[in-house]
Amino acid sequence: MNAHPLLRAYMAGIVVPTPFLLVIVIGFTIARASVHMSAPLEHAIIFPMAVVPNLWGLWNMLRVAAGGADRWTIGLHGALLPLVLIPLGLLLARILGLDFIRPAVALALAPIAIGLYYLAWKYLVGYCNDALGIA
Repeated sequence: MNAHPLLRAYMAGIVVPTPFLLVIVIGFTIARASVHMSAPLEHAIIFPMAVVPNLWGLWNMLRVAAGGADRWTIGLHGALLPLVLIPLGLLLARILGLDFIRPAVALALAPIAIGLYYLAWKYLVGYCNDALGIA
């Protein structure tokens, strides 16, 4: 199964974050309907829904295209992704005027995000890559 390795890498990458974002949006919708929560967060919910799964897929394609399987582990590759997503998220928060999202908090939580991404990429995306034959 050597046909279209980049397409398979993209699909393997988007499989993991998509269900998590679906759960987050469902929780946000239920909270908003039941508690009548109104927050400026609804303006920023489009960013993770549109960008994060696509960036995971592109990040996995980058690893396959660069021959990363021979050079570094998939967990390490995935752990670098928050270093791209955190600045993009902070930029979006600044553009939308979301004052409750503070850069200091994002930087303090960055090590946790890096650790979680390492585990998600090592076990979940790595499994999907193996299943699709693009390890």
